[in-house]
Amino acid sequence: MTSRRQFLSTATTAAFATSSFHIFGADTGKKYRTALIGSGWWGMNILKEAIAHGRVKVCALCDASEDVMSNAGDEVNSLNGDEPKLYQDYRELLDKEKPEIVIIGTPDHWHALQSIAACQAGAHVYVEKPTGHTINESKAMVKAAQKAGVVVQVGLHRRIGPHHVEAMNFLKSGAVGKVEKVRAFVLSKGGPEQPKPNSKVPEGMDWDLWCGPAPVRPFNTKIAPGGWRGFLDYANGTMADWGVHWLDQILWWSGEKGPKKITCTGGREVAGPPVLNEKEQTTDAPDHQEATFEFEGFTATWEHRKTPEPPSDKHKIGTCFYGEKGMLHIGWRDGWSFYPTNPKEGEKHGDHKLQEPDGHNIALLWKDFIDAIEKKRAPVADIESAHRSSCLPLLGMLSYKARRSIQWDPVKEEIIGDAEASKLMGREYRKPWAYPV
Repeated sequence: MTSRRQFLSTATTAAFATSSFHIFGADTGKKYRTALIGSGWWGMNILKEAIAHGRVKVCALCDASEDVMSNAGDEVNSLNGDEPKLYQDYRELLDKEKPEIVIIGTPDHWHALQSIAACQAGAHVYVEKPTGHTINESKAMVKAAQKAGVVVQVGLHRRIGPHHVEAMNFLKSGAVGKVEKVRAFVLSKGGPEQPKPNSKVPEGMDWDLWCGPAPVRPFNTKIAPGGWRGFLDYANGTMADWGVHWLDQILWWSGEKGPKKITCTGGREVAGPPVLNEKEQTTDAPDHQEATFEFEGFTATWEHRKTPEPPSDKHKIGTCFYGEKGMLHIGWRDGWSFYPTNPKEGEKHGDHKLQEPDGHNIALLWKDFIDAIEKKRAPVADIESAHRSSCLPLLGMLSYKARRSIQWDPVKEEIIGDAEASKLMGREYRKPWAYPV
């Protein structure tokens, strides 16, 4: 263990020091007792930014896999010398360690229970997007945060990304004119999906705990550690993964609470029918979807598919705002671009400003989180606004599963006149887990 820790210390410290977006230096302010629940790749990405900020003492790590926890503990020790306690059960961690901040980097089906428990324990929470796996889970998360009076930041880092803020300011200035249509999209390539054999649960992994309140599937490396987003038992596919970022831009711009009607279609014509049996399985999320969100005064659409536009198409991902003065595209690695209705006015462009190598802006979002805690203010991706943005893909998936349009009251957050569809706002939990109220 010692030799591996020394190796990790040298390698990790070297990589950390050369980060192209390491914006924080040492800080002499209060260090918050911080715990990470879900200690895999992305959870550790968040925690490393927290460590770089200089304001945390890592007191505990939690994961269903002992090996993942152990490796994460070694990496933390190599970065700042902390020796976090290791737990497989988040409830035991919260009870024994009393953290002041909890980072939640688990799959979507765990976000609600763990966030609510952390709030009830008096901790501030940084939770990955989307807020919940179902709408009622997300609503319960908002209530828990409000009742506890804690700060909850959700990982919608494009709300603070410099080129996204720049583009949003351009949009809100009126330079695009009255917007009547918005299109959010992710276009990619793909082919038929081949089933992968199920396998034994890795030694030291509590697979029953990993599945938690969701159904237990046979263990498969397609699911864990990194493929769970394609399985509807644990996530909501591309629309809730990529889509929540770009659909969030719509509410950020408009200030609307939500749409009044949602229609979503899709399927797996490229990937093929889902497979699930004792021997093998595939994902079951749709490989393409089209969703229409009808708001007061404008219409928004979401699209993802595995058959992209021709190579001549400039943009494969992002959100397009179509206004009377032109079209604004807010993207990822292609920054933002404005194409005026009158070509003589000339295109405008802003280069991307991203944290590398992942192309995100977690460092800025974490800094805002700590500032919000200390100034007792709402963070940029606060639980209430992030909940409403998360509801967009969740409503889209609900319409897809119900196979019909959904009438939505965005103020009461209720489905209108469809009792069967309303049941899809929640789901049954596997015992002994209890669905949050």
